Amino acid sequence: MSAAGAAAPDPPVVVSRVSGRRRLANGAASTAMVVSFLLATIPLLIVVAYVVGRGWQLIDPDWFTSDIPNVQFVEGPGMAPAIAGTLVITAFAALLAIPLGVAGAIYLNEYGRQSVLARIIRFMSDVMTGVPSIVMGLFIYVIWVLTVKELTGLAGSLALACLMLPIVVRSTEEMLRLVPIELRQGSAALGARTWQTTLRVVIPAALPGIMSGAMLAIARAAGETAPIILVTGTTLTANWNIFEGQNTTLAAQIFDKASLAAPASQERAWAAALTLVGMVFLFTLVARLVASRFSARHA
Repeated sequence: MSAAGAAAPDPPVVVSRVSGRRRLANGAASTAMVVSFLLATIPLLIVVAYVVGRGWQLIDPDWFTSDIPNVQFVEGPGMAPAIAGTLVITAFAALLAIPLGVAGAIYLNEYGRQSVLARIIRFMSDVMTGVPSIVMGLFIYVIWVLTVKELTGLAGSLALACLMLPIVVRSTEEMLRLVPIELRQGSAALGARTWQTTLRVVIPAALPGIMSGAMLAIARAAGETAPIILVTGTTLTANWNIFEGQNTTLAAQIFDKASLAAPASQERAWAAALTLVGMVFLFTLVARLVASRFSARHA
C-alpha cells in the first residue's frame, strides 16, 4: 500500500489534568465574583434610577440658561449659575492639581523611589487623602480668603485642588508601577534617557489608568459642598470669572435647596443632582475615549 493511500494518523488526544476539585473551586469563585458585581451594581442602579425619576421634570433648555429663582416657593427651572460655577471652579482646580499630581507621581516612581523625600511625600499624600473637606476649606479660608478679604471662585478651586492632589498622586503612582520594567529596560538599551523613557514609553502605557484616577479626583471635587459654601459664598446669577465675585456650584445648590421645605426647591435639588451626575458621567466618558485613542496611537 502506497504512502499516499495510507490513512492519516489520528490527532493526539489531550487529556485534561485539572481535577474536579479545582473545577469546582473555579466555578465557585466565578459565581462569587458575578454575585458580588451584581450586589454592587444594584444599589447604584437604584440610586441613579431614583435621581432620574425625581429630577428629569425640570430638565429643559431653560434649566441650563436661566438664573436661580430668588424665592424658594417659585416653581420652574433655572440652574445656570451653579452649572457655570461647577465648570469653571472644577476645571481650574483640575488645572492646578492634575499636572502637579502627575509630576509628583513620576518623581516618586521613576526617580525618588524609596528615598527619604519620596517616603515623606507618600506619607503626606496618605494623610491628605483622609483630611475632611471642611478642614481643607477652613485652611483656604484662613490663608486666602482672610488675606484677600473676598469670597471668590478661585478660593473654591484652591480648596478642591488640595482635595484632588493626593488622589491624583497615589492613583498615578500605582498606574506607573504597573508598567512592565522590560519597557523601561528596552528604552534604556536603545540609548534613551530616563525622562525620555518616562515621557514616550511609561506615560503612554499608563495613560488610561492615569485618566481614570484624574476623573475620580474630579468627580470627588465636583461633589464637594462644605469648602465651596465656606470660601466661595453664593450667587443667583452666572459668574464665569473665578477671580472676582462670589460663585456657587451644583453641589452647594443641592445642599441649599434640599434643606428648604418648599416643594419647588426640593424639585430643583433633585434636578441639580441629576445634572451633576450627568456631567460627571459625560466627562468620564470623554476622558476614557481620549485616553484609549492616545494609547492606541502609541501602542
